[in-house]
Amino acid sequence: MQGSLLNNVVATFSPSLAALEFTEMLLLGLAVVLGLIGLAFLAFFAKYFKLWLQAYMSNASIDPFTLIFMGLRQVNARTIVDAKIMAMQAGVGTDATTGITTRRLEAHFLAGGDVPRVIHAIVAAQRADIDLDFDRAAAIDLAGRDVLDAVRTSVHPKVIDCPNPEKSSKKTLSAVAKNGVELKIRARVTVRTNLSQLIGGATEDTIVARVGEGIITSIGSAKDHLAVMENPDNISKAVLARGLDAHTAFEIVSIDIADIDIGENIGARLQADQAEADTRKAQALAEKRRADAIAHEQEMKAKVAENQAAVILAQAEVPMALAQAFREGNLEAAGKNGSS
Repeated sequence: MQGSLLNNVVATFSPSLAALEFTEMLLLGLAVVLGLIGLAFLAFFAKYFKLWLQAYMSNASIDPFTLIFMGLRQVNARTIVDAKIMAMQAGVGTDATTGITTRRLEAHFLAGGDVPRVIHAIVAAQRADIDLDFDRAAAIDLAGRDVLDAVRTSVHPKVIDCPNPEKSSKKTLSAVAKNGVELKIRARVTVRTNLSQLIGGATEDTIVARVGEGIITSIGSAKDHLAVMENPDNISKAVLARGLDAHTAFEIVSIDIADIDIGENIGARLQADQAEADTRKAQALAEKRRADAIAHEQEMKAKVAENQAAVILAQAEVPMALAQAFREGNLEAAGKNGSS
């Protein structure tokens, strides 16, 4: 009787105990989830809160979850935040669609670009009133060009030596005027960067080569070296008028003759060499004619000796013919016929 009563009580309370255990497990799972969320929040707070607060206080607010996703995408959040703060404080790229957004900065970073240098270049271009947007600056940077140096060269023109002593063993250009006198010239080319042609445009080496070719051509067209030395600016103007900066990354501001010296009289030396060559040629021809004359003389002597030998042979045959005539009696008969 008592055992059946106990069983009835246990059966009555069993569903309640099962429901209690399920509720406890549910609460435990919820506590674990909340704990993980709390730990993630603490990790974010420890790592990204300072960055987020700095961006927010600099009017370059970035979504907290964006900072977390940057870490997952292996993007340096500090670099992106500093670049955006710099851009916002400088007042560049504030347009939400075409400006310097967090997504565009991340994309350039992931593409291997130098984000801080691009922002520095854009800020410098804006201060110098140069039209340079983020897309062009990023393209120049990814093309391997130094975009910040390009902007600085646009503001402060760069001077290039022609020839460039760093890339050539020659210190001067050598050109010869029409009168044959050599002139040794060193020029200096002042250039500024042409940002619109920086991508795909020729480099400094092309400018140096073109200027050197133009100087040599202009001096070669001059009547004599004195005309060049009297007015070296004419050479500069003639070279500058050729448009040597076409399809290059630079715009030539000026070409200045820094130094000009007189070299050898190559024309006179060539004439002397030619005269010496002509003398040697004449001597060779005379020697040939002398050798021909000697050979001809020897041939004549051989013919004379041959003719003399023929005469001697003929003279040797006369006694033999007389003896033969005596033996045959022809000589005696010839004598009788003659006497009669």
